[in-house]
Amino acid sequence: MLHVEAWPAMASAAPKVISEALSLQAEDGYPLAAHAWHAAGNAVAERGIVVINPATAVNATYYHRYARFLATQGFRVLTYDYRGIGASRQGNLRRWKHITKFDWGRLDCEAALGWCVRHHPDLPLHVVAHSIGGMTIGLAPSNHRVVRCLTVGAQFAYWPDYARSARLGMWLRWHLGMPLLTAALGYFPARALGWHEDLPAGAAYEWAFRGKQLRAASEAAAQAMTHFRSMRGEILAIGIADDPFGTPVAIQRLLAYFENCRCFRQTIAPGSVGESKIGHFAYFHEKFRDTLWRDSVRWLRDARFVQHPPLATGSTTAR
Repeated sequence: MLHVEAWPAMASAAPKVISEALSLQAEDGYPLAAHAWHAAGNAVAERGIVVINPATAVNATYYHRYARFLATQGFRVLTYDYRGIGASRQGNLRRWKHITKFDWGRLDCEAALGWCVRHHPDLPLHVVAHSIGGMTIGLAPSNHRVVRCLTVGAQFAYWPDYARSARLGMWLRWHLGMPLLTAALGYFPARALGWHEDLPAGAAYEWAFRGKQLRAASEAAAQAMTHFRSMRGEILAIGIADDPFGTPVAIQRLLAYFENCRCFRQTIAPGSVGESKIGHFAYFHEKFRDTLWRDSVRWLRDARFVQHPPLATGSTTAR
């Protein structure tokens, strides 16, 4: 299904954007809800295709405004929901208690990358990954095709890495309350609590009990872990100074798995873009269209990134 819309309140000459609802099929047959985005006609030169990997329990619609923006800048974009989440949920999650975040990477992210390669083989392939999305790209067999990756607050939720000021409350919520509710109900009812989308039990337990290293609980997951070494593109890992999840140590813990990538880190203070707070989620709010979003285009297009003073840790090569 095609839907054409104009970019709102940006400029009178802004190109119209076409969004198309798709159904991707993972290797195991699971259907994944997705949308493809691009500028109408020949309004802009095509610069590449971008897959957006969501955060844990976050509906892909959260990233649709950012996807539209990238389309106005000359990128084709693919957004999608992981299995069990948002429009990719298949009924009662108790049926899908085995779903883990390893599946989101080795099967779901792989399906998204594969669609891009099949349908747009001549365009450079890039990824924007939010939170756990920075881990799922490392698990996808086709990640060697990725030229450039932008991660935002990407880590895998090892609780001692949480910001010290918020650590106790986060531990009580995610590492005590979440597994207890999941054990009682057979899934984690995040939506009823106002905490984004419900989570399959496997994904919830994996988060709640994760250690300081990623550990595979199955042969398939262990095989997926080997794909971190296959990725050889460039990564810009964005951290936000007031993000309680994506602290510098948490971001570096995940980056260390991408041993064959050229990695850069940048920490952005909210005040550097005129805000008092940004946190773990607000990077994808439309108010950052003319600041952080435009900076992301510079990275995806030209491998350049802007330093936003004052930086907490600066922009440095990780290795």
